[in-house]
Amino acid sequence: MVEQRLQQHFIDSADLKYQAGPVLSKPLGLAVQALLAGVTSGRKVLACGAGISGLLAAQFAAQFVGRFERERPSLAALALPCIPDDPLADTRQCADAAGLARQVRALGEAGDVLLAISPRGESAAVLAAAAAAHERDMCVIALTGGVGSGAGGALGRALRETDVQVCVPHDRLSRIHEVHLVLLHCLCDAVDAQLLGEQELSA
Repeated sequence: MVEQRLQQHFIDSADLKYQAGPVLSKPLGLAVQALLAGVTSGRKVLACGAGISGLLAAQFAAQFVGRFERERPSLAALALPCIPDDPLADTRQCADAAGLARQVRALGEAGDVLLAISPRGESAAVLAAAAAAHERDMCVIALTGGVGSGAGGALGRALRETDVQVCVPHDRLSRIHEVHLVLLHCLCDAVDAQLLGEQELSA
């Protein structure tokens, strides 16, 4: 029974990724354009999320500044610190609702990009960060999740026409986090491909 349950995780994760690819490729492409517009004009990316999403934001920033899979000059990105073990991170009751917004106001400038990660789109901290980014005339790329009329949550509804939402069509947090990681890898790879030229994907 345990082995079957473990195998089912792999099956469910693979199925979602397979189904999400065609749905998310267009908004992902728009997100790549927004990132490129920022970094090629000398601007920076501020990445943020609450709880586990904050850890994903930190990984993205590390790969943007350092490297993804190819050597290249560093790209300006910064992960905004958060409380990683907050059990209410993706809710309106998160531990530090104003913390990310304070950092955006202190560090963000017009033309910068905010990469905001929130699986339900309901994190008060991430919502406030997006509002602060709008105050600074920044573009917001939101990685969210959900299905039906509530997909993307309050964060999705707060976005402007010039922003981009990439919403994973699923309701289970663990599955959304898994796809968010793939999305971040896709963003890094696509930016590298645009800056350095195409390279054949290896297995």
